[in-house]
Amino acid sequence: MLIVDILVAAGEAAPQNKFGFMEALEQGGFVAYATVAILGVMSFGSFYILFTKWIEQSKVMRQGREMRKSFWQAATLKDGANKLDKNSAWRQIVDDGLLAEEKSQKMKDATEAHDWLHGSLARSEATINSRLAAGLPFLATVGATSPFIGLFGTVVGIYRALINIGIAGSASIDKVAGPVGEALIMTALGLLVAVPAVLAYNYLQARNKRIAETLTGFSTDILANLSSGGTVKPAIPGAPAKPAAKPAAPAAAAVKK
Repeated sequence: MLIVDILVAAGEAAPQNKFGFMEALEQGGFVAYATVAILGVMSFGSFYILFTKWIEQSKVMRQGREMRKSFWQAATLKDGANKLDKNSAWRQIVDDGLLAEEKSQKMKDATEAHDWLHGSLARSEATINSRLAAGLPFLATVGATSPFIGLFGTVVGIYRALINIGIAGSASIDKVAGPVGEALIMTALGLLVAVPAVLAYNYLQARNKRIAETLTGFSTDILANLSSGGTVKPAIPGAPAKPAAKPAAPAAAAVKK
């Protein structure tokens, strides 16, 4: 019983840990609560943009794979467009190209008509790329600013901790380490928000570049098809190769004298 009493007394005499995340919020006051709230909104917005843009990009990529299998097998661009989804990016380029071709026929100068057609397709492609890039500036902003927001909370927390230490009149390590360590939690939160935002931005940006390259190639093929009256088409994946042309018959032998 004596040993048990000693252990209980030692446990009661041991200093209780009063440092943690909630204590850091209480020490920081309004600034700490505001910092955590702002970082929370940034984190939620970053993950929301990551998942929604990933789904949108995956849909465009899937539609692109389906387009390459069936679109160019159609007799005309209108027939090929009917095989595409009405709200797809690829259908938008085809529809804009056909509309531009219809308007370009009213132009008297052939060069101006071709430039109009080319510009219309480029404008349609830029509109799609702009829509795919929507939300990425927010990720870049979060990745660039959230560490500084967390650092601001840390500075204010350290300032409050030093003021309290000065009022108490004690500057021992046990009085300094706890409050300063609590203030550093805000910097850690800022980095925790910034790193996923930067990774998401780079990942989505890379996927957008691959989509933009495919859109550019498809737009170029549409322009060539319209300019050639439907005769120029890209190679169809999986289509049987055309048989090689037979060699020309040898010239008739010279008549013997």
